[in-house]
Amino acid sequence: MIIIVVSLFYMISIYHCKGKKLELSPDIASSDEALYKLGEEYLKRDAEKARLYMRQVIDSFPKSFYAQRAKLAIADSYFHKGDEGSLILAAAEYREFISLYPYSPYSAYAQHQVGMTFYKKTFSPGRDQTKTWQALAEFKKVITNYPLSEEAKLAQEKIKECEEKLADHTFGIGKHYYQVYAFKASTSRLSEILTSFPNYSKMDRIYFFLADSFFKWGKPDQAVPYFTKLITDYPQSKYVQKAQKRMETINKNQGGEKKEKS
Repeated sequence: MIIIVVSLFYMISIYHCKGKKLELSPDIASSDEALYKLGEEYLKRDAEKARLYMRQVIDSFPKSFYAQRAKLAIADSYFHKGDEGSLILAAAEYREFISLYPYSPYSAYAQHQVGMTFYKKTFSPGRDQTKTWQALAEFKKVITNYPLSEEAKLAQEKIKECEEKLADHTFGIGKHYYQVYAFKASTSRLSEILTSFPNYSKMDRIYFFLADSFFKWGKPDQAVPYFTKLITDYPQSKYVQKAQKRMETINKNQGGEKKEKS
């Protein structure tokens, strides 16, 4: 009880310096539930003050059920603030929660939220994708560590979104190389999408630009499988007509070569 009173006196001192006051009855000071609910009341209108109450729950009642909820409330308060500094603090709080309560039913949520702190900082496909890669890695941990959780389903959706963005980014680089006739680089980048992001939603354009890179590079034999895949698997694609014309050219050239040899 003495420890609780001293701790609360410290809290009062902090807020007194800022022109704020905490009024706590002995009943609230000695109750984890009452402290938590009081902090919960402040979350929307004074997150900083709410976090003090929540930390008091954790410090005074570390094994309490409310200590877990308080730890998540602190992390969520930073997450919902949304600026980069707050998201960094949120990620640290969520990770600490997982470390402190590895078997908690909320651990899957905490891991998913770590991923979301990076996801919120991702850029459009034309810009740096470091945060997207980090978000992807954290979402995959949800699937690996908590496969049966509801968060695993949510993480799977975010994984698809991250991979789509990363594939778009890689395609942009590959297409740039294609446009400047750096076909060795373009085939390398575009092939990377086939192996790293096989579920990419715009795979038809990957097959076309990969095939056409080989075609323009003077390697028609390597182009044929990708043109064929495009024509067969994506008959409605806007690239099919171009692919068919390329195949006609390749067949004519190969037919001419056979006549010369005979």
